[in-house]
Amino acid sequence: MSKDPSQTTVTEIQRRVAAQWEPISTFFRELCAIPSMAGQIEAVGKRMAQEMESLGYDEVRFDKMGNIMGRIGSGPRVIVYDTHIDTVGIADPDAWKWDPFQGKIEDGVLFARGAGDEKGSAPGMVYGLALARDLGLLDGFTCYVFGNMEEDCDGIAPNTFVEIDPQVRPDFVVIGEPTRMKVYRGHKGRVEMKVVAKGRSAHAASNHLGDNAIYKLLPVIAAIRDMEPQLGDDPFLGHGKITVSDIRAQTASLNAVPDEATIFIDRRVTFGESRDEAIEQVRRLIPAANQAAGDIKVDMLFYDIPSYTGFVYPVDKYYPAWALDENHALVQAGQAARTALGLPAAPTGKWDFSTNGTYWMGKANIPSIGFGPGDETTAHTVNDSNRLDDVVKATEFYALLPALL
Repeated sequence: MSKDPSQTTVTEIQRRVAAQWEPISTFFRELCAIPSMAGQIEAVGKRMAQEMESLGYDEVRFDKMGNIMGRIGSGPRVIVYDTHIDTVGIADPDAWKWDPFQGKIEDGVLFARGAGDEKGSAPGMVYGLALARDLGLLDGFTCYVFGNMEEDCDGIAPNTFVEIDPQVRPDFVVIGEPTRMKVYRGHKGRVEMKVVAKGRSAHAASNHLGDNAIYKLLPVIAAIRDMEPQLGDDPFLGHGKITVSDIRAQTASLNAVPDEATIFIDRRVTFGESRDEAIEQVRRLIPAANQAAGDIKVDMLFYDIPSYTGFVYPVDKYYPAWALDENHALVQAGQAARTALGLPAAPTGKWDFSTNGTYWMGKANIPSIGFGPGDETTAHTVNDSNRLDDVVKATEFYALLPALL
């Protein structure tokens, strides 16, 4: 069970956070104003480093991959606050009614790319740990704020944290993805795969001489569209999902029969569904004649794109489902922190999307929870946003939590 924080401690945390409302919210707006798409986080990482250095962190540096980390303390127990500071792109610029980086503030909400997903947790984590140190709440802990790349490949940054640099295995992890200020404790996993069909090129005027690779994929696409009811289900994580997310063709010209076509699949896996099973389910959708001919194949995707530092960490694009038990001490501490800070009572929850928890808990089995301001439904949209009061209020949670473990 978690400890019971004194009211004096809670009151002092809240008083100090309230006094820092302006610098915390300004820091947040400045992080959002720095573009950090496609893993290009050096500039925003430097801004984050500047803030941590000004707050007296014991160590601030970039790792080999190019993630930024700040450390406070050197105790035997290790807690990592994970905040990804890269974002997706802005897609169609004309769809934005305001500058996506400078954003706009309306009714106390900042609308900007990355405001909700996920730069909203970074200010509270950075200021929260410094405040916890100042109040003597970090005895026995080594604490990290880990500002990392996540959008292109969930979990690759924490994988390097544990296995490459700094080679530290945390005892606890708090993931700052948006949770609407609730404690989350899991989400479905994901398998990314492709289905490639081979055909034969010919001039479109003589298409009977060719073998159209796109047409070969049509029955597979239709079967994927209809297969979701057959997928697994779990009382907590929910039902499996499958989506054809992209299609590409190789063709000699717009007047030719395509000789190769590829569809890409996002398969969300729940408990009870394995990576191999998910791939085999799609493989079974290939018509028998194509299986015999071997002209349609299914493969899992692979990630080996260099980071902006040139660092490469090749991994399969498989991200396990995970959930931390509701009775775990970390979950209980998170719930106790919310109660102590006066947040409305709420059951623990889960994300619909995927986070770095796919590595922390899914692969490494390191106890992890989520807590962050914002709502994931605005992620990757032109309404990417966060309430300024919640961004500041989250600082209280991040400051108090270690004292409850």
